[in-house]
Amino acid sequence: MSDSEAMAAGEGIDAAFSGTLGAFHLDVAFTAPMRGITGLFGPSGCGKTTALRCMAGLERLGGQLHVDGATWQDDATGTFLKPHRRPVGYVFQEANLFPHLSARNNLRYGARRATGADHGGLDFDGVVDLLGIGHLLDRAPAALSGGERQRVALGRALLSRPRLLLMDEPLSALDRMTKEDILPYFEALRDTLAIPLLYVSHDVAELERLADRLVLIDDGRVIASGALSDLETDPDLPLQRAPDAAVTLEAMVAVFDDRYGLTGFAVAGGTLFVPGRRGEIGSRQRLRIQASDVSFARSRPTDTTILNILPARIVTITGQDAEQAQVNVVVALGEDGSGPRVVGRITRKSVEALGLAPGMAVHAQFKSVALLGSSFSATPPG
Repeated sequence: MSDSEAMAAGEGIDAAFSGTLGAFHLDVAFTAPMRGITGLFGPSGCGKTTALRCMAGLERLGGQLHVDGATWQDDATGTFLKPHRRPVGYVFQEANLFPHLSARNNLRYGARRATGADHGGLDFDGVVDLLGIGHLLDRAPAALSGGERQRVALGRALLSRPRLLLMDEPLSALDRMTKEDILPYFEALRDTLAIPLLYVSHDVAELERLADRLVLIDDGRVIASGALSDLETDPDLPLQRAPDAAVTLEAMVAVFDDRYGLTGFAVAGGTLFVPGRRGEIGSRQRLRIQASDVSFARSRPTDTTILNILPARIVTITGQDAEQAQVNVVVALGEDGSGPRVVGRITRKSVEALGLAPGMAVHAQFKSVALLGSSFSATPPG
């Protein structure tokens, strides 16, 4: 069943909120599936956190909220569930642990607040194992690092058996190294739990690594929502116009080249190689390809150090105004253009010199391919 079919059958999240808080006006509406991570992305102050607080019932604006067929808010019928009646786990920017309780007892507090049935969640030991916090159980919050406190706070939220997990910039107070330490636990949540996570962030790198879908918010309104890869390759959206524009591809470990120390990742349209032995055959990974690392050729290059060269077809070319030096070229991988889309940022002069145009067959060259889900960034020779 597709996301749209699930929404129509009442099996997804359907949210719409409109109203004014102080001088700020929010008018958002979006849907999300009942599994995976949906990222709410936009600049600071755009309304992401307000939307999340409306879902938790901590703010009340006009609108509606239906979760998996249950009505949590509906102005038409006068329905509004108070926060304590909503099966929500909420992880804030700060861990907000009880300072007088050990990590173990903070977790137990979450279990005592369990609001209903187990929706594919984990028991105490399962949460402890998933988050790697067994050695922290007897420590007081003051004796924990920032990342450790967030993992305990996350465990406390999970043990409340939520139907929906809300995460409000949970990594914003952490330094980059601590973020890298904690992100694998968030990935494990995405891949393990049968409940939806709504994840607020203004850091697109976090969402590239974690999210399946995005809701783009700007100035209190939704400007687009959909699959991460679709929004990254839409020329009308700000993600593609950003200086660090990139696409995220789902890939499968297909082959190990032991002679040259490479791992081949299969995507529709070909295989991309990165240095080192990464994952196991058949395992799935995310690859990130930055637009500035993609170039194009009319015929397949032969004398080049660039390792990853795949056939593709041009979908769109944007930014060809006379005053712009660079343009974005979106291609679909594969001889017939049936594979995933990738963005390349090249000069307008190159477009004119090669006579590039939508529909044309080209070869896409990838100078760098980054493997997400680890600290490894693969830069093939050249």
